Amino acid sequence: MAQDLGLRVWDPVNNMKVLVVGSGGREHALCWKIAKSKMVDEVLCAPGNAGTALVARNVALQATDVERILAVVRRENVGLVVIGPETSLDVGLADTLREAKVPVFGPGIKGARLESSKVYSKDLMERHRIPTASSRTFDRSGAAKGYLENCDTWPQVVKADGLAAGKGVYVCQDLEEGRSAVDAIMEEKRHGSSGTRILVEEFMEGQEASVFAIIDGRTILILETVQDHKQVGEGNKGPNTGGMGVLSPMGEINTRLHRQIEQRVLIPTVHAMRQEGIDFHGVLFVGLMMTEGGPRVVEYNVRFGDPETQALVRRWKSDIVPVLLACAQGELEQVSAPEWDGRPCVGVVAAAGGYPDEYRKGDLISGLRQAEEVDDVVVFHAGTAEKDGEIVTAGGRVLCITAMGTDVDAARANAYEAYDKIRWEDKFARRDIGKVVVAEAPKEASAHVDES
Repeated sequence: MAQDLGLRVWDPVNNMKVLVVGSGGREHALCWKIAKSKMVDEVLCAPGNAGTALVARNVALQATDVERILAVVRRENVGLVVIGPETSLDVGLADTLREAKVPVFGPGIKGARLESSKVYSKDLMERHRIPTASSRTFDRSGAAKGYLENCDTWPQVVKADGLAAGKGVYVCQDLEEGRSAVDAIMEEKRHGSSGTRILVEEFMEGQEASVFAIIDGRTILILETVQDHKQVGEGNKGPNTGGMGVLSPMGEINTRLHRQIEQRVLIPTVHAMRQEGIDFHGVLFVGLMMTEGGPRVVEYNVRFGDPETQALVRRWKSDIVPVLLACAQGELEQVSAPEWDGRPCVGVVAAAGGYPDEYRKGDLISGLRQAEEVDDVVVFHAGTAEKDGEIVTAGGRVLCITAMGTDVDAARANAYEAYDKIRWEDKFARRDIGKVVVAEAPKEASAHVDES
């Protein structure tokens, strides 16, 4: 649903080129969906992967190489740039493109701070009374450990302030793990300058939800609900990952809870950004914990999620390009809300053995064609590459097998049937994606997140 905050008129552009920046499963899903648009002649992806090459023209550029990306945009006469990774946003790619009068979907550096600095986003939430976990900020390890020594409730969550490739969050079961997390971030500097400051937060119990809203500074377009499954092990156990699977929609988010999310989180966040001078054009991805007291913000992200995007594009029936372009041009009010497939989508992540810790690359992948012959299945590539005409593993999260179904059980059955047809050495996946599991205090050791 769109929340009107006032706008201009949008004139659609036909037969244009679209550049998607990034190389993961999110970017493959975006390329796949954008390529279906009647408005688009060609999709480019920089740098892309073996999957994006099937639906787009890969361009050998780093996603943070601002000047070379701008040069390609000018040379190719690109009509819209869609930025995938947070690292590209944090180096100001969107700002540079906007200065060059290029329509770009993605916020500038000011908006990117909502994700690139957890301290900044927490302060913004507290200033504008947006519900979130209570926390303390520290710039010295001794003070942080002293605070943890006085905590009488566990677990506690220790977070590096800056971008850390998803690895800067530690869920600590006890004081020993808390001290170890502080030392890893601040003393050992595992995350470099991102760990100069840390947050220590209360652990929130409830059910996790991911809510996406496309925002152009004046209008909010709320997308369908999605649930990620972050822990590597079944039953939400073991260390956190970038995401082991996804379900959309979340049946537990009823109309009342949807309205609470809109009224208590999304609208106050947009108003907060306007008051803070942030001109936001892109997607706000809010990680929520649905607690007994209502929705509370776990974190903000300022780009589409992975693997959440894979499920969203499967269920998005109408053309995505008018929405992305209107948002880039500040004219979101002029487009219709998306049409959604009412069937659920389940996405199962196929990962390399050892993930989220060390894993091997370069293993030959087979069975992809057979997997996509299963009813209502599309396989999106994340950590893949082409080598000598074959597709090989090139990351921790290698594929996301998405499937639709008449109900969640049917979608799960299709997804796992397709997953079982794919082969490479030491492949693994969670077998409980799509089942409802409430987030509880972890029983395992401290956890970290890995977005690879």
